[in-house]
Amino acid sequence: MSGTDRKPVYTAADLAGFDAQRQLGRPGAYPFTRGIHPTMYGGRLWTMRQFAGFGTAEDTNQRYKFLLEHGQTGLSVAFDFPTLMGYDSDHPRAEGEVGKCGVAISSLADMEDLFRGIPLDQVSTSMTINGPAAMLFCFYVAAAEKQGVPSQKLRGTVQNDILKEYMAQHAWVYPVEPALKIIVDMFDWCARHAPLWNTISISGYHIREAGATAAQELAFTLANGFTYVERGVARGLDVDAFAPRLSFFWDVHNDFFEEIAKLRAARRIWARHMRERYQSKNPRSWMMRFHCQTAGVTLTAQQPMNNVVRVAYQALAAVLGGTQSLHTNSLDETLALPTEDAVRLALRTQQIIAHETGVAQVIDPLGGSYYVESLTDQLEREAEGLFAEIQSGGGVVKGIETGWFQRQIARSAERFQRALEARERVIVGVNDFTSEDDHPVEILKVSNDAEDGQRRRLARLRAERDNGLAAARLDALRQAALDDKNVIGPMLDCARAYCTLYEIRHALERVYGAYREPVFF
Repeated sequence: MSGTDRKPVYTAADLAGFDAQRQLGRPGAYPFTRGIHPTMYGGRLWTMRQFAGFGTAEDTNQRYKFLLEHGQTGLSVAFDFPTLMGYDSDHPRAEGEVGKCGVAISSLADMEDLFRGIPLDQVSTSMTINGPAAMLFCFYVAAAEKQGVPSQKLRGTVQNDILKEYMAQHAWVYPVEPALKIIVDMFDWCARHAPLWNTISISGYHIREAGATAAQELAFTLANGFTYVERGVARGLDVDAFAPRLSFFWDVHNDFFEEIAKLRAARRIWARHMRERYQSKNPRSWMMRFHCQTAGVTLTAQQPMNNVVRVAYQALAAVLGGTQSLHTNSLDETLALPTEDAVRLALRTQQIIAHETGVAQVIDPLGGSYYVESLTDQLEREAEGLFAEIQSGGGVVKGIETGWFQRQIARSAERFQRALEARERVIVGVNDFTSEDDHPVEILKVSNDAEDGQRRRLARLRAERDNGLAAARLDALRQAALDDKNVIGPMLDCARAYCTLYEIRHALERVYGAYREPVFF
């Protein structure tokens, strides 16, 4: 997929100088190329975490219970676009988008409904949100408190990776520096109050979906991870106090062996840099824990049943690459949010891999393969070359400000599209093996009732809450930002007082300002 030449056969000559002890080691031991646990799936299968969310909190709550009943082992929250951008459902900029591409969450009341009847001390929850990530995390903590679950018992992840938003996905709120400051505030607060919570999921997924190659996804994501580590250390935090709770999120594309090699190389690079460059002493800081999702960008509207096959191979690559949790896309996701039948089939895909193929019984079964080891080494070399290029340009933040990352991703996307249009690359059912009799699949339609209901709900919330308390909590949050203090505690107090998402966003925006992307050509 990355355009790198591959030989028709690989031999021992391709691994000249290969040091198995230094480059491979054993599973659960440095440099973790073969996996982060000594027994890997022999001790515990990966978490099957299907990304889900649509309409209102009540709608999505029913979908979560459906998934849990069918064997899902972790929850993953998809938020609608207004929520991703920090807008309440009744904000003018939310019109027409409420509940359409995820669930609408505007306050603690919505978060309570989202997890009603789901004990938060018994499930692991992932939340895919970045610009207002700290706010949604505070809603989650406050909802758990309402259930009697303290933050110390919460397990899960909030994506919270703002650097890749500036590079690829564009769901931001604040300028780069204050956004990074809030993330480090999360590192600090959670180290003391939510030690089991993963404070960030450093994401290559959206970088790859925007058009990056595997090597670019690997390098840009790890460079972002190193930047977060450096910001935490600069704050005065002990690297081993927060690094064990950093996690990663990778895209798994169509090139089967390249994806496996990418995941193996990622673990090795992270371990080496954390131990040697950042002088961490805790082996848990060296261990890269990650979630994978099959590649949404590879799904096709044409012949959508073909997507079942694509997803199965991508999921198999993620498992052979040693993922800790996995989302498998549904066949209809290029057309709409998935139906219950489609999401059940996506989950069954993981269960068949886990329980019928036998691949979970042997750790890193491709370890030692001439091809896989050569490809792992090659991707590592390419990533290190890109690290040097990033550093020579002034680092990650400078690269974002000058548009270097954005241009690199756009050029890779353009090369791929040109190859597709020239039929140098085949996508089955799209530019070859096409048919005139595609059978449409049933898709999920989200009505506008969610928006109307959310507007009524927010009006009722503002009428019934203690508005004096809400105003005081928002003012305290703004003052904490002005005084350059950690904002997570005051933000949690705002959540507890039923301040809305946009009210919290706006309180900080008055201090930090809003991000405006420079124009690049």
